[in-house]
Amino acid sequence: MNKLLKKFLAVSFVFVLTFVLIGCGETNGSDDELNDGGSIFHIYAWNTEFQGFFNKYVSDEKANDSSIETYHLDGVPVKWTIVTSDNGAYQNALDMALRENATANEENKVDMFLAEADYILKYVNTSLTKDIEKIGVDDFSQAYQYTVDIGTDRTGVIKAASFQCCPAGMVYRRSIALEVLGVSEPEDVQPLVDSWEKFEDVAEMMQEKGYYMTGSYADTYRVFSNNADKPWVDENKQVQIPTPVQTWMEQAEKFVKEGYTKTEGVWDGGKTIEFAEGGKVFCTFGPAWYYNFCMGPAMGEGDEHVGGTYGDWGLITGPQAYFWGGTWLLCPSAGSNDTLVAKTMNAFLNNEEILERLVKEDSQFSNNKKVNAKVAADYDAEGKGNGLLNGQNDTKVWVEMADNIVVRYSTIYDQHCNEGLQTAFVKFLKNDAEINTKEKALADFYADLLKAFPNLVVPD
Repeated sequence: MNKLLKKFLAVSFVFVLTFVLIGCGETNGSDDELNDGGSIFHIYAWNTEFQGFFNKYVSDEKANDSSIETYHLDGVPVKWTIVTSDNGAYQNALDMALRENATANEENKVDMFLAEADYILKYVNTSLTKDIEKIGVDDFSQAYQYTVDIGTDRTGVIKAASFQCCPAGMVYRRSIALEVLGVSEPEDVQPLVDSWEKFEDVAEMMQEKGYYMTGSYADTYRVFSNNADKPWVDENKQVQIPTPVQTWMEQAEKFVKEGYTKTEGVWDGGKTIEFAEGGKVFCTFGPAWYYNFCMGPAMGEGDEHVGGTYGDWGLITGPQAYFWGGTWLLCPSAGSNDTLVAKTMNAFLNNEEILERLVKEDSQFSNNKKVNAKVAADYDAEGKGNGLLNGQNDTKVWVEMADNIVVRYSTIYDQHCNEGLQTAFVKFLKNDAEINTKEKALADFYADLLKAFPNLVVPD
């Protein structure tokens, strides 16, 4: 089978599964029955992050120990199915499992699954997921409202709960700020980059001194896309690029042309190596999970952080507040352990002891306002902070930002649009032999989108 045919079949498979799933229709929470008694508690996820938290805080074993072969919850063995999200693999596997869940055997029946903001609506707005209030998850008083909104279907039924809140900001090198801007503390740097116009002015200053403003053309993408002024697809299935995303395209083109940034991807080694000692990148953007777990070269080697830039970073809001990422837990309608799902969700929503440890021990920002505020106050009183950020109390920064997060527009197409546009546009930025103009990049993006969603209408 040739590569073109394989690609066509793969895309067709994604399309068929997606729209079969959507075709199940919305739910109004009419299923009042608890499905319990399953001999296996089966959870679907795309990586092991939440699995570690579950093992440590909720499982009977209360330990994240690789030597433990099987974990349990209330005596029920826990089975994890982990499928990477590359090329839609996780969604494909999950979609198939949910479609077959009602008739699946005990070994394969899905009891709980995880989803991200970019595609969660595909699952929220179907009858394949349950009203979680009816399984006993009904206290969202301390949750951040945007996390509840994202997990709510069009009829107002809450279908998902998130264990984390993901406000995001600008993370910058203090030493470079001092050299170029004459200041290094967050309260002094923030006023210099509190608008995109000022951000661009500072980028020019950085370039003149031999630095890059950012390490990737896409570093600022999520700031713009998560502040969209309209959905990617309107009610008539018309594709429309949000105005802030268009602004990002203009910025990315200028930043690459002027040498303010690199043409590396957000996750490319050519970007992250700039976080190490001697790196020439001034700033990056992300939430707590990004700088705590995705800036490896900054950490250096050993307790002395040799070769890194540990302690040379600061956290600020930057030009615009936004959020990035997050994980939601959902309960399939045809699962077999609803009570265990509810126990898990409630633990990560309102168990203050668990959530305080999650923040302090695992560098997470929980989805509980009371807990986050307490930790921020504790750190202030104890003079504690994040070592990477030179002791800055980042939890306090996130507490101040989190209440301002608003999700105005979200569609089932968001992940494909966000990733597809960047993939096409970087070809133009790199002067690809075939995609060497913005018009060709957009045409490439639209063509790819139509392969996945033939029912959409793209601009001429």
